Amino acid sequence: MSGWPVRYELLHVCRQSGARLGMVHTPHGSFETPAFMPVGTQATVKGMSPGELRDMGAGILLSNTYHLWMRPGQDIVREAGGLHRFMNWDRAILTDSGGFQVFSLADRRRITEEGVAFRSHLDGSRHVLTPEKSIGIQNDLGSDIMMAFDECTPWPAEHDYVKRSLERTTRWLERCVASHTRPHEQALFGIVQGGTFADLRKQSAREITSIDLPGYALGGLSVGEPAADMYHMLEEAVPLLPSGRPRYLMGVGSPDHLVEGSIRGIDMFDCVLPTRIGRNGTVFTARGRLIVRDATCAHDFGPLDPLCDCPVCRDHTRAYIRHLIKANEMYGLRLASWHNLYFLMALMRQVREAIREDRLLDLRDELRDRGTFDKKIRPL
Repeated sequence: MSGWPVRYELLHVCRQSGARLGMVHTPHGSFETPAFMPVGTQATVKGMSPGELRDMGAGILLSNTYHLWMRPGQDIVREAGGLHRFMNWDRAILTDSGGFQVFSLADRRRITEEGVAFRSHLDGSRHVLTPEKSIGIQNDLGSDIMMAFDECTPWPAEHDYVKRSLERTTRWLERCVASHTRPHEQALFGIVQGGTFADLRKQSAREITSIDLPGYALGGLSVGEPAADMYHMLEEAVPLLPSGRPRYLMGVGSPDHLVEGSIRGIDMFDCVLPTRIGRNGTVFTARGRLIVRDATCAHDFGPLDPLCDCPVCRDHTRAYIRHLIKANEMYGLRLASWHNLYFLMALMRQVREAIREDRLLDLRDELRDRGTFDKKIRPL
């Protein structure tokens, strides 16, 4: 289809790794890829202002269809002029379908061919989310990129179940396309499923890409499976995705996964990890994760990360941030989240520069040797 509202431009392919540097053009601006998308579940990235997100280089945010449907409701967002105006964000927005949140309500939902019947996590009220309903909500929200309604299979799961599930996801995608009322204003991405079964990932990739869309995603990964299995699924499925469209790996945001995913041809990532662990007093550093609330930081008057140039590291010490967190001061949790988001944005700038200079594998090895991928900070 010509005239897609979202377009991918390939800028360079890393001769060392095969990773690609690109640009995604949307109705609300363009952003370079590979890119990490901060998650603004309820029309806000927790603790962060739109200006702060712009300053750290965010070109696109993710918001959640399910949560905005439940509260404040799609009608209010539409009345406000759409999600961009409602949250005062003038750059690109991607909305997920709401499917992952509904499927996570394991004891509150029932899956049928029609859709998913469930009880709200807020008040227990009954609702049914169908492909048509998900697309209708997203049309009202007015996001630049909309995700198709899919079934995110859990891990582990039996081969037969995953096969039935991915085939239902394909049928649901067809219904999403048929009900999309704003195809020249909002781009609809399809989602490849298939669990950790290579044959099913390939089957899903073939089925989903048989429908011509402006972009494609891989879902159902980073849900508990070993990292090696996720990387294997990327190696099986990504080559089957059209090279001229954005490739989005859903729900992935740890430093190692961002780098390894980029090496395997992924353009877009999202995850709640930086703000979630920040609110728990844990931060990313060049030498691994630091639990800043630990007693070891009580007398540490250095920055969270000596190699980071974010405002948090320039202006505050580990001891001060630990004090705020221990005192339940919201500013401490905000500072930790701010640093984490900045850290991942800076990491992706490093990744893009390494692709441009044909040395992404070298950067991966440097980061690994330094301890950046470690789950616990590496001592000096």
